[in-house]
Amino acid sequence: MPRWLHRSTALRSTAAALGTGAVLSLSMGLVCYTVTANIIDKNASDRFDGLARTVQYTINGSVKSFTDVLRGTASLFQSTGTLTHDQFRVYVKGLSLEENFPGLETINFAMNFKQGERRAVERKMDELLGHTAKGYPVFAIEPPGDRAEYTTLTYIEPIQSWSNKFGMDLHARTPVAIALGEARDTGKVQTSGYPVQLRPGMMGLGMRLPVYRSGMPTDTVAERRAAYVGSVGIGFSVERMVQRIVDGMRLKGIRLTLSAIGPVPAPPGAPVVLKRAVLFDSLGLKAPPPRLDSKMQHIALPISFNGRTWNADFSIRKVDLYTGFDLYVPWLAMLAGCLSTMLLYALFHTLSSSRQRAVLLAQEMTKELRASESRLQQSNETLRRLGAHAEDIKEGERKRIAREIHDDLGQNLLALRIDAQMLTSRTSGRQNRLHQRALETLLQIDQTIRSVRQIINDLRPNVLDLGLNAAVEWLIAEFRRRTNIQCQLIENDTDIRVSDQCATALFRILQESLANIVRHARATQVRVELRVEPRWISMTVNDNGVGFQPSGHQKPGSFGLVGVEERINIMRGTFAIASRPGIGTTVHVSIPLQDEAGRPTPGSGVMSVVARDTEVV
Repeated sequence: MPRWLHRSTALRSTAAALGTGAVLSLSMGLVCYTVTANIIDKNASDRFDGLARTVQYTINGSVKSFTDVLRGTASLFQSTGTLTHDQFRVYVKGLSLEENFPGLETINFAMNFKQGERRAVERKMDELLGHTAKGYPVFAIEPPGDRAEYTTLTYIEPIQSWSNKFGMDLHARTPVAIALGEARDTGKVQTSGYPVQLRPGMMGLGMRLPVYRSGMPTDTVAERRAAYVGSVGIGFSVERMVQRIVDGMRLKGIRLTLSAIGPVPAPPGAPVVLKRAVLFDSLGLKAPPPRLDSKMQHIALPISFNGRTWNADFSIRKVDLYTGFDLYVPWLAMLAGCLSTMLLYALFHTLSSSRQRAVLLAQEMTKELRASESRLQQSNETLRRLGAHAEDIKEGERKRIAREIHDDLGQNLLALRIDAQMLTSRTSGRQNRLHQRALETLLQIDQTIRSVRQIINDLRPNVLDLGLNAAVEWLIAEFRRRTNIQCQLIENDTDIRVSDQCATALFRILQESLANIVRHARATQVRVELRVEPRWISMTVNDNGVGFQPSGHQKPGSFGLVGVEERINIMRGTFAIASRPGIGTTVHVSIPLQDEAGRPTPGSGVMSVVARDTEVV
């Protein structure tokens, strides 16, 4: 190919690669911009929603605290026979309304009495005001005139701001009288559903709660009417209560409108008309309603007001929800997406051009690794065979030493004991000192014979020559005798025939397991299960001791269980251990049953299960 044609082809390939990279980077930049903008919008919306719900919770808490004050005041009048006005002033002053209950303007009590009781009530009020009512004006029922029933304000605090309400008869207004009667009959809190004028220039809401005479039953309507003495009430400014909460908002530009559905004030006898009333607007009660369009974020939440429901409408411009940094983040994300995609594409293009060389290098390395793995496996197999041979040599040497000790030292000790026994018999009754010394020598010879027998058993127990069953039973019996730990043996074959190597391995494994139980487990019960299958023989050792972490047997310096595992690996068996602190430990080993020709060992298929816990003689 001519050089100019080759160069032209390379340029076209490079231009195509650059074009593809530009398209990919621009697409990824747009995706990053969209995702980031949506995340910022969602976070802003969640922040606005969380703030609105916090305000909702705070307003609900304020209303509940006002209700608690109302119930506490009702309890005060109900539990006190005669309450002076000075005592009531001290009670209200102790509440610290301005500090603890912002927006709560007044607390009062209205006494209920009949026309025939009016003179007595006026005399009683004159008497109370003359002695203990500092700052209270002369008591006079307003509006004047005779009525069948009165509910007159007789206690008001703070009196300095509410002296014009002192003596007002709430029963004079028919809608109020009806509400008071309903509260008296039900015992529930009654609220004004429409704003009322608390004092000139201040609109608010009121709540009243009936008060019953202490000690009288109030289970039925008739009983409540008989026990009714009046009602306590509070008046609070919604504007002051809510404005304090609005001032604490962390978002500027948010608008809160609080509205309720309530009856419109009307003259007596007129039908009740419900109307939506705006209780609070952070922009002012005369401000136009908020706009609800795509540029505004809006949420409406309910607020419970003692059986009535207020609507709290929160609105804010979406742009006010974002910080200055939020406006630039999507563009930064777009730029980052474009640059990172372009860099990744360039990296991918560079890597793809050298892929073939990497594949060839990987193939060569794979061949070398496989060859190294094969050599490592051969080395491991050689080490395994060496380990098995070393184990056979060690067991053979133990067997030889035990036999020589038994044949030589054992026979010599036995002959020495016979001579000592004869000397003891001949000196009995004749030479006491020599007889005593002969007895001591005889005891030392017996102790030496026992020590020699113990050494022989430690090297190579003779009971192994009687079969695996007998060896296991003997070892368990010795374990019980030395430790007083309960040990149960379970076998499914009472005549297990295996090779001497297999029997020795299982015996040593059981010996090591029982030794570990004595040293570490602090167990009270041990269970040993020996089972023979058509091609396998397995042994399980379980205790109820303290257990240990599964990786504890692999720590440096711990060779007991490691030796067991290596012994099983030499015989092509499997080894497993399960333990947890406080639960106990279970060791399970399995060894294949095969003779020299590779056939299963005869007599290994018997499945009669025998569980015994007897001493072995």
